[in-house]
Amino acid sequence: MTRKARMIAFWIAVILLPLVLLFVANISHGPKKIERPIEMAYSVSDSQFLRAMTALLGPPLVRGNRVQALQNGDQIFPAMLAAIRSAQTSVTFETFIYWSGQVGGDFAEALSERARAGVQVHVILDALGINRIDEDYIRRMEGAGVKLVRYRPVRWYTLGRLNNRTHRKILVVDGRVAFTGGVGIADVWLGNADSPEHWRDSHFRIEGPVVGQMQAAFNDNWTEAAGTVLHDERYFPPLDSSGPLVAQVFISSNDGGPELTRMMYLMSIAGARQRIQIANAYFVPDDMARDMLVQARQRGVEIDIIVPGPITDAVVTRRSSRSRWGPLLQAGVRIHEYQPTMFHSKVMVVDGRWVSVGSTNFDNRSFRLNDELNLNVCDSAFAADLSRAFEDDLRRARPITFEAWRRRPFGEKLKEKLAGLLRSQL
Repeated sequence: MTRKARMIAFWIAVILLPLVLLFVANISHGPKKIERPIEMAYSVSDSQFLRAMTALLGPPLVRGNRVQALQNGDQIFPAMLAAIRSAQTSVTFETFIYWSGQVGGDFAEALSERARAGVQVHVILDALGINRIDEDYIRRMEGAGVKLVRYRPVRWYTLGRLNNRTHRKILVVDGRVAFTGGVGIADVWLGNADSPEHWRDSHFRIEGPVVGQMQAAFNDNWTEAAGTVLHDERYFPPLDSSGPLVAQVFISSNDGGPELTRMMYLMSIAGARQRIQIANAYFVPDDMARDMLVQARQRGVEIDIIVPGPITDAVVTRRSSRSRWGPLLQAGVRIHEYQPTMFHSKVMVVDGRWVSVGSTNFDNRSFRLNDELNLNVCDSAFAADLSRAFEDDLRRARPITFEAWRRRPFGEKLKEKLAGLLRSQL
């Protein structure tokens, strides 16, 4: 090799090595901490289950809460905007998706108006999730006095964290009323899931002591992104009982408990004795989750799962999901593809008693890479309400049989197999 060729090879190595290291850093999610299926001698109805959820997830399950389920944009956005417009002391708001359009404009104006009125308004927007926002929205809010930060902006010294985003959906008003669920701030969530352009989703309005846990979750990322702590009575007022529900809010993140959400789902499956209902926009179970769902079927648990159908914003994820279905369908798990529009809900109901809702998808990205937040509720009446909504969605979904899955065209199988290779990043 000539001297010139050696120099070219050297500089290629100098350039490529950092890129390879960055790639490895971004796709790596650390060692798995839960490596074997969870076995439980008690069910989700046992008091031991609630004690375990409190001890393992961090925040306690507390009484005295009220949670209202809101379905689709027609219910969700008016409720959120009304809460913001009523704010007297503080608004804290965190989201992944914030795009330009009618909804983005409405929220920018409501947040700006409250800031101009002297309310403390704090906003966290994921730096990658706002890729379709008009910068004028940002300038308007900041000009009005909104304290706004971009979560993990892309810098040369932060490229190793590029893959770790905040996917949390948090709105807290006056430290007393909170919202979480699946919706982002974009026009695709408008309407009532009444057309392919209007997505199906669920969000939840919360009152009671658990709101303090939601505010603490916001503070977790605010402190990281802004370097300050929100702590006085404007953010954490005394919270009296607002209803009968026992609930908790817990968070997970790549660097602060990446296994918590995965553990919660696995323990909920292990504790099921009658029925599991899972509605999830991005259902790509790992081997253990799939095995535990099969084991639940083998002990007689009825399992229904609703996922997006042909109308989806993530074709690769749908194919990866379908590549995982064989053992589930063969075991008798019923999988249904929602037909009218994109299905974006994230709801789990176990044995008509234990409910988990929030931002988390049933995939590796939510379980190990992103910052996520879920609300857990233990209440039969609340679970029954969500089960009825689940049944309504089932009537708009197409069941997939094992035979139909097995006989799908070879081309589909190949695409799904290839997509399945990417599931650690989906």
